[in-house]
Amino acid sequence: GGRADASSSVLRQQEKATEAIFERNTPSVVYISTFAQRYNALDLNAMVEVPQGTGSGFAWDSKGHIVTNYHVIRNANEAKVTITGKKGLRTVYTAKLVGANPDKDVAVLELVPGDANKGSPVRTVPIQLGSSSALKVGQTVFAIGNPYGLDHTMTSGIVSGLGREMVSPSGRPISNVIQTDAAINPGNSGGVLLDVDGRLVGMNTAIYSPSGTSAGIGFAIPVDTLATQVESLLTRGRATRAVIGISVLDGAQARVL
Repeated sequence: GGRADASSSVLRQQEKATEAIFERNTPSVVYISTFAQRYNALDLNAMVEVPQGTGSGFAWDSKGHIVTNYHVIRNANEAKVTITGKKGLRTVYTAKLVGANPDKDVAVLELVPGDANKGSPVRTVPIQLGSSSALKVGQTVFAIGNPYGLDHTMTSGIVSGLGREMVSPSGRPISNVIQTDAAINPGNSGGVLLDVDGRLVGMNTAIYSPSGTSAGIGFAIPVDTLATQVESLLTRGRATRAVIGISVLDGAQARVL
């Protein structure tokens, strides 16, 4: 039984490490609901807010800045962000748009403090940043997001491919994209892809899927690309655009979530 005991204790250690990654990152991963304004059918002078969609995002810093995909908040008049605190306590904030870059499918939101704390930013628990430059195919990764509105869902898998390309909402190519088989479904957009140390290596953005559900091919924007975009949006409200290369895209390569 010695060998069996040893292997089960290794499994237990792995389990504990995975549980710790989830617990540590739960306060940083947020649930985003978007609303669009429509005219009231009965009174054309009255606008009503209708739910438009849901997605994921994560806290970039401790000052209430949330990063998500541009396509999650595109065409929305308002976004509400739900944060889950340490003891499972949920707080809902209204968010305003700081800036977005449709070419890279990145948007930065800022949480609006409640009346009691008007002058000071909302305190958030920032995600820990990793690096995507040294990623290798075969590395273990974890995805946390809100697929189909099921908040804080964790899935695991490996890096299945690197240097992939997908089409952004503006039609431009996004290169160096990470491919993973960690299950990613609609609503996971803007969620985190983490390494075994629980650090951010990518933002889950799209799936390749004929059916619309996970086919084991998910795409994430690498954190190194993301960091440049986010810092640019935070300082200037718009992103820096690199020299545009010419590339051939393979049809509608990735289905946006």
